[in-house]
Amino acid sequence: MPATDWYKDWFSSPFYHKLYFERDEKEAEAFIKKLAAHLRPAPASLMLDVACGKGRHSKTLASLGFDVTGIDISFESIAAAKQYESANLSFFVHDMRLPFRSNYFDHAFNFFTSFGYFKTRREHDDAIRTIARSLKPGGCFTVDYLNVHYAENHLVHNEEKNIGGTRYEIHRWDDETHFYKKITVSDASLTVPIEYTEKVAKFSPGDFTDMFSFQGLQVQEVFGDYQLNAYDVRKTPRLIIVAKKI
Repeated sequence: MPATDWYKDWFSSPFYHKLYFERDEKEAEAFIKKLAAHLRPAPASLMLDVACGKGRHSKTLASLGFDVTGIDISFESIAAAKQYESANLSFFVHDMRLPFRSNYFDHAFNFFTSFGYFKTRREHDDAIRTIARSLKPGGCFTVDYLNVHYAENHLVHNEEKNIGGTRYEIHRWDDETHFYKKITVSDASLTVPIEYTEKVAKFSPGDFTDMFSFQGLQVQEVFGDYQLNAYDVRKTPRLIIVAKKI
């Protein structure tokens, strides 16, 4: 893929993981356990964690006794995740737009808005196709995305964070189709500050329903937060969709 794909460099940066993941491990673990209790997968179910990063969600799923495979486009993230590999937990560098096993998994997951980054709708369709084909008939796919309308109404345009000696200056804006976030990182290890700009598509429940149905996935449930409360287009921060392969 071209070097202009912003997510490849940013997701491989230690500053990305420091900004997003070092403070919310407990929330992530609680969400995974609540979701698993709701979905009630069969013991030792085969699970795919798509865009797994350094494996925090995969580790929790594996700790519950499931057989988990994590894939991510970042070599650095997978290298870090591999230290946690075990008999029921494995990780691979893989681009979600490309096929990965067929009719194999009972459940697939895509957590923490780890979608919507590609330049074209076709690429997003390719990713959904990969996930759908990886599932056994009757298998379930759960995607955890931002709620576009809530995010639009609660957009914090300027923010500054200091985490472990690293300073993050964050500027957010949006247009009709995407959210943007420019992050300027200052750290003692850097000679000059570095900048990354995130770009995430504004996908609505209808967009996901269309993408899913085209790949043989049927929406079963929609939640609006990590406590699995009902989705509200204006009031809930997340869009969590559970779909079934038909």
